[in-house]
Amino acid sequence: MDLSTTYMGLELRNPLVPSASPLSADVDVVKRLEDAGAAAIVMYSLFEEQIERDKQELDYFLTTYAESYSEALSYFPEPHEFRNLNAEAYLEQIVKLKEAVDIPVIASLNGVSPGGWIYFARQIEEAGADGLELNIYYIPTDPDLTADDVEQMYLGDLLQVKSTISIPVALKLSPYFTAFANMARKLDKAGVDALVLFNRFYQPDVDLATREVVPNLELSNSYEIRLPLRWMAILHDEIKASLAATSGVHTAQDVLKLIMAGADVAMLASALLKEGPGLIERILQNMQLWMEEHFFESVSEMKGSMSLLSVAEPAALLRANYIKTLGSVRKSGWE
Repeated sequence: MDLSTTYMGLELRNPLVPSASPLSADVDVVKRLEDAGAAAIVMYSLFEEQIERDKQELDYFLTTYAESYSEALSYFPEPHEFRNLNAEAYLEQIVKLKEAVDIPVIASLNGVSPGGWIYFARQIEEAGADGLELNIYYIPTDPDLTADDVEQMYLGDLLQVKSTISIPVALKLSPYFTAFANMARKLDKAGVDALVLFNRFYQPDVDLATREVVPNLELSNSYEIRLPLRWMAILHDEIKASLAATSGVHTAQDVLKLIMAGADVAMLASALLKEGPGLIERILQNMQLWMEEHFFESVSEMKGSMSLLSVAEPAALLRANYIKTLGSVRKSGWE
């Protein structure tokens, strides 16, 4: 049974890749993930604000002006916690992971502006990372900002980073583009090595008791693969870049569906945080059982077999089943 796949030019033993999460901050945990079968690891993200803090001595401003904007401070770690999240420590973690494991180590930068990224992308490459994932966590709230402005920002970030380093670069995107397929093609032509679909924006909540905006993090569930599943199917064979599916990957069934839609790899974090590294081994075992039962000898044979260009009824992935689906909804349990 051949589970191997290729992602952003890297040859991987299987399609399971732990995505950016706190798990990669612990070398021993990453070793356990590798032993369980992880094919690569995406490191926890280094945030643009952390890079800028190192340059501008943010600790000083956070402590000096604490009383003047205490509400805003609630969104940042305490100053002593920031010191453990600096850029230098991130580079050291890359070195440690490269020494400890044999699987590819992919770094992750989270931000918007290219300034700090350009300099640090070079350092990440020099530290030995096998690839770089740019997580552009951006919500355009300015009403004067057009869709084209936003797209150009993404393209500009990509082109500047690609011109700076030689290791492969992936973009982790949100689905909130006016014409996502067109945007994917633009990024593909600009030379992106992989698209990671999709970024889960953490939605804030309102505490009615304190009347404050509070952070709110909920781990994903399998239902959330529906969105990346559809876009894997639409983009497969339409772009050259690799496709990584993320959000909602919890079971072997989830992974199999995404691969058949066209994904090169399936990334998971919430499931690992819930169940631990051993989950990877269980998913791989269940994948092989299913493939044997359905006479698939390799992941490559299966990949894209349920994409938009391969299914008998392409409209099922698009709009045709919309009315049928809505019509199937019935009230239940009313008195």
